[in-house]
Amino acid sequence: MPSSVATRRFGVLVVSLGLALGLSACTTGLDGFTQDKVEGYDLSQDALAQIRPGQSQTLVTTVLGSPQLTNDFGQESAYYYVSTHVTQTAIGTSSVNSRTVLAIYFDKNKRVKDRAIYTLKDGRPVAIETRRTPSYGEDRTFISSILSSFSSSAPSN
Repeated sequence: MPSSVATRRFGVLVVSLGLALGLSACTTGLDGFTQDKVEGYDLSQDALAQIRPGQSQTLVTTVLGSPQLTNDFGQESAYYYVSTHVTQTAIGTSSVNSRTVLAIYFDKNKRVKDRAIYTLKDGRPVAIETRRTPSYGEDRTFISSILSSFSSSAPSN
């Protein structure tokens, strides 16, 4: 009997050691299940420092690339670069950590007039409207449309 008790204890020790080694190879915490990424532009401080009043629109495009959005205000215009830092989980859900919008304003001569940096704090929530505009026809599914075509009488010749 004493040898079977020693064998069991030795077996438990081997299994415990195996589990400990196996788990030590895994990452700890949620790092293995989440991924941080940048959507849009990755705006660096070096690139932002290069944009100063008086520079041409083509130089801004050379330094930062093509803007995501442009806007014209009469003879003046603006470029918008959006950078969003998100954390995405392994199951596909994502959460926004930070968002930065770089707005570069140009005068009528296509020279940098001003620039502004907006963050999530500068934004405001907008309620999405869920109402639908009523239509004057009957909403039918694909199946009901097919079934109704069989039930209608065929035109006579």
